[in-house]
Amino acid sequence: MAEQLIEAKNLKKYFPVNKGLFGRKKSYVRAVDGVSFSIFKGETLGLVGESGCGKSTTGRIIMRLLAPTEGEIRFNGKDISRLPDHQLRELRKELQMVFQDPYASLNPRMTVGEIIAEPLVVHRTATGKERDKRVQELLELVGLSSYHANRYAHEFSGGQRQRIGIARALALHPKLIVADEPVSALDVSIQSQVLNLMQDLQKELGLAYLFISHDLSVVEHISDRVGVMYLGRIVEIAEKDDLYDKPLHPYTQALLSAVPVADPRIRKERIILEGDIPSPSNPPQGCSFHPRCKSCMDICKTTVPELKESEPGHFTACHLYG
Repeated sequence: MAEQLIEAKNLKKYFPVNKGLFGRKKSYVRAVDGVSFSIFKGETLGLVGESGCGKSTTGRIIMRLLAPTEGEIRFNGKDISRLPDHQLRELRKELQMVFQDPYASLNPRMTVGEIIAEPLVVHRTATGKERDKRVQELLELVGLSSYHANRYAHEFSGGQRQRIGIARALALHPKLIVADEPVSALDVSIQSQVLNLMQDLQKELGLAYLFISHDLSVVEHISDRVGVMYLGRIVEIAEKDDLYDKPLHPYTQALLSAVPVADPRIRKERIILEGDIPSPSNPPQGCSFHPRCKSCMDICKTTVPELKESEPGHFTACHLYG
């Protein structure tokens, strides 16, 4: 069995909302509300859900760009949840991130060579000719040429910019990359190129990915396991084939029913969810999905379901499988 790289236990992130005449804190936005999962070495865990479900916030907590309100993150067996700044700096070599917007994440005043070399400069891992050589290696690794090092980000297409972002993330030989919607801003034809590049790099370098996306077909293409989030919680997590072939949670079933099928002869029964996602600052009691669920029972309105193993390797947070 593969060795565990990251383990998240009961992660929570609450953001205070100031209300009242004097800005007193009267409520919190529960962006992440008790998330637990693990990622193994060389594995891709896909995280999907509607906008506002907390998946990007979860990724930033794993990166320790945000400190968790509660919960624990273990990286290679070590608790990194409360590390001080000087120890976090060293941890950055192991954990890197690829952002959604490939243009906004690159400094327009720096050349591509300077952008990719910046982690090497900050962490003092290479200087002079050694650093230039490493930049050339990284450019070629992601499918660009060494002469691109002297150009600026605005001279590249969206797909090329994302390749530059990936090269920068690889500069320090990380073990885990958090990819937050890395292809959502790209054309469909370019998406497949970037996804294939990420898979090739994973095989070559032994990387693990936390791949965050709202696009179920993209997640199916790249992931080994998939977790589904709803209103700050993971409601289902399983091997990719198990989850797509036999979704158990009513929310996952509704999500997958919305994925279009290329063959016009195949007719799919669409599950239409009624109502809107509740506010994360005032979530419903019990199961957060119960106001929109056709299978809602009395217990769903009062008791939060735990994420339990419904079938071998298939975990679901639903009272239907209690």
